[in-house]
Amino acid sequence: MSILPITKIAEKMGLPAEAVEPYGKYKAKIDSSFLPDLESRPDGKLVLVTAITPTKAGEGKTTTSIGLADGLAHIGKKAMLCLREPSLGPVFGIKGGATGGGKASLEPGQDIDLHFNGDFHALTSSINLISAVIENSLYQGNPFRIDPNRIVWKRALDMNDRSLRSITVALDDKKGIPHHSEFCITVASELMAIYCLASSPEDFLVRLKRIIVAYDEDGKPLTVEDFKVSHAVMRLMKEAFKPNLVQTLENNPAFVHGGPFANIAHGCNSLIATKLALKLAPIVVTEAGFGADLGAEKFLDIKSVVGGLHPDACVMVATIRALKLHVGVAFEDLDKENVEALLKGLPNLGRHLENIKKFGLPVVVSINRFGSDTQNEVDALFAWCKEKGYEVAINSSFKDGGEGAADLARLVVKTLEEKPSAYHPLYDRNEPIKEKISRICKEIYGADDVEYSPLAESQLQEYEAMGYGNFFVCMAKTPLSFTDSPKIQGAPRGFNIHVREVNLATGSGFIIPLTGTIFTMPGLPKVPLAEVMEEEPW
Repeated sequence: MSILPITKIAEKMGLPAEAVEPYGKYKAKIDSSFLPDLESRPDGKLVLVTAITPTKAGEGKTTTSIGLADGLAHIGKKAMLCLREPSLGPVFGIKGGATGGGKASLEPGQDIDLHFNGDFHALTSSINLISAVIENSLYQGNPFRIDPNRIVWKRALDMNDRSLRSITVALDDKKGIPHHSEFCITVASELMAIYCLASSPEDFLVRLKRIIVAYDEDGKPLTVEDFKVSHAVMRLMKEAFKPNLVQTLENNPAFVHGGPFANIAHGCNSLIATKLALKLAPIVVTEAGFGADLGAEKFLDIKSVVGGLHPDACVMVATIRALKLHVGVAFEDLDKENVEALLKGLPNLGRHLENIKKFGLPVVVSINRFGSDTQNEVDALFAWCKEKGYEVAINSSFKDGGEGAADLARLVVKTLEEKPSAYHPLYDRNEPIKEKISRICKEIYGADDVEYSPLAESQLQEYEAMGYGNFFVCMAKTPLSFTDSPKIQGAPRGFNIHVREVNLATGSGFIIPLTGTIFTMPGLPKVPLAEVMEEEPW
């Protein structure tokens, strides 16, 4: 198929022409102000796509999500896709793109991967405007009596740059007060979190105003509202609240809107886009970042609760290559048949599947098939799934498009029709903070216990004393392991989770425990993909 004008895609969805704002020929923003007109419509079924613990072999969660949407269309089912926008950091660092692959891709791919429709630029500008106003207040006589050592709002850049994790500002300013500061990547900022959790621009404004950005000399918190900058931010963000509409290679609609990381934020696309999609299509396919221990847990414990969503089914993505890698098979040997290693790697898949069942959600397995997968390996994996009571389908949409995901689509439809969801979150947000953290670490990661640094202990006591004990827990942890060490793969037991620091996000309603050596500003690899692109036509 050839890519269609975006107005044709909007027509297929039944969107009114006045709600469609084209950004060129193949992209559009959707004015969601007409959403109240759709309130009488029933919500569609919500399908979450997640995956096993990521490896460098790749799992293909986005490819599967796109393939499933195309597969549903292929078998005659109307569906809508909701994905996150790519961050420039991974695009130029390790991923090279985030719009699927092969015949299971979004278009216009390069536009989506790069500047897209300007949402992340608006967010980055807003984040740094808040920082600039705080610093200006210090310079202009410090009327709020800001403690420079307790400015907790971080500047942002949508790029991997580890050199900005710790900086000193105002060094050459005679009236300024030199102090420590730091950058986070845009997708890890609290502003991104509330952007994707807000139900409307008005809700975003309420959340924005209550963000704590600093403390004064007496320890009193200072918020965005105190600095009178919220309406300036709303002007920067005005267009960003509108979901972005694009299409798959098979001309099926996709909202791509918002993009918090799942290892240091909550890893889900915007609630605005999801709720709109649920009114426009009988089946909505969405994904949550990284493995199910991170993105899916946060989707089910945070986004679904905040948005009043009721997920109906889950698709767990796995590859034979990745499962072999989890037990130490060398990357260069993954193409060789090794049924024994595959079977030893299956406990990782098994733990993720058992975890999803703890939320009361029906779950099926999708095997993203590679050309090197042998029939013996496929048979062994299917036999394991049958023995454990899980239904499984092969997905070859990378090579075959929607037709290659037809079996998966039929399995998802069967699950939606025959297995009603009993979805519930893992914890009650009114439980004590440590109990919520412990439940996630023990039940989802498989840890024996949680250890806190003296700093983390004092921060938790302070936050509870401030009245924030009922906040959600948004864990910051390596995506490469159930543990807080990226080197430990598989499905380990007999470990503790180490919390070194705890951040407070009052706008999004998060307590954010930072575990292990996780950073909110990633670094580039030794050879970033930006350098690899030098050999490619631009």
